[in-house]
Amino acid sequence: MLRINNLEVVYQKIIIALRGISLDVPEGKIVALLGSNGAGKSTTLKAVSGLLAGDGGQIIDGSIEFQGEVIDGITPDALVRKGIFLSMEGRRIFKGLTVEENLTAGAYTRKDRLNIKGDIEKIYEYFPKLKVLNNRKAGFLSGGEQQMLAIGRGLMAKPKLLLLDEPSLGIAPLLVKEIFQNIKKIKQEEGMSILVVEQNANVALSIADYGYIMENGRVVMHGESAEILANKDISEHYLGIGNENSGKEKAFRRRQRVVW
Repeated sequence: MLRINNLEVVYQKIIIALRGISLDVPEGKIVALLGSNGAGKSTTLKAVSGLLAGDGGQIIDGSIEFQGEVIDGITPDALVRKGIFLSMEGRRIFKGLTVEENLTAGAYTRKDRLNIKGDIEKIYEYFPKLKVLNNRKAGFLSGGEQQMLAIGRGLMAKPKLLLLDEPSLGIAPLLVKEIFQNIKKIKQEEGMSILVVEQNANVALSIADYGYIMENGRVVMHGESAEILANKDISEHYLGIGNENSGKEKAFRRRQRVVW
C-alpha cells in the first residue's frame, strides 16, 4: 500500500529531519512508527500526506510510493482523493462546528453524497459517544472525544491509507485503550491500512502488526510487533522497563551506531 524508499527531508534547506528512512505499510495492516520527540515521525507523515511545504520542508532524496505510484510532489487535496488521509497531532477539529458537521466536512472530496449519512451512522457505531454529542460544538468536547471525532472525520474520506499522528496525546488512559481498540476494529472490519505514530509504544504495538523505531531521523530497528515487545533492549530503551540499568541502554546505543 505504501512504500518509502531512502527518504531524506530538510527544513529551511539546512535542517536535516529524515536521513534516508525506508518503510513499508502492507495492505490491510497496522504499522506503528515509534520514537521520542524529534525523531522524525511526524515529518514522515507530513511527507506522505504532502504537507511538508507548509512547514518549510522539502524532500531532497528518495521516493514515496502509494499503490505502486510515486506520489512525491502531489498536492495534499489530490492525495486525499487518491485515498490518503492524515489525522494530525493535536486533532485539528473545527471547534465552531458540531460533531456531525465535522464528520460531514471529512467527506468533502467524495462524490457519493447519498452515502454520507449512512457512513456517519457507521462512525457512531465505532464511537457511540459521538452520537450522543452529535449536535454539540466540537470545541466543548473532551480531549478523548475530540480524538474520536478526528479519527471519525478521517474515516469519512473513505481512505485506503489512514495516517494517525499521536492519537493518545493528552488523553486519559481509559480512553486511550478504547480509541486503540477501535483503531484495530476499523482495520479488521474495513480492511484499511493504517500507519500510526505514537510515543506510547506499548499501546501502539498491542494493536500493530509491525513496528519501526526511529531515532534522530533514522529507522534504528523494525520487526513484528510481538518481536519488538519481547526484545529486552527495546523494552528498556523505549518502553520504560528496566531503565535503571543504564549500562544496557548504553550498549544498545552503541549497537545502533554500529548499524549506521
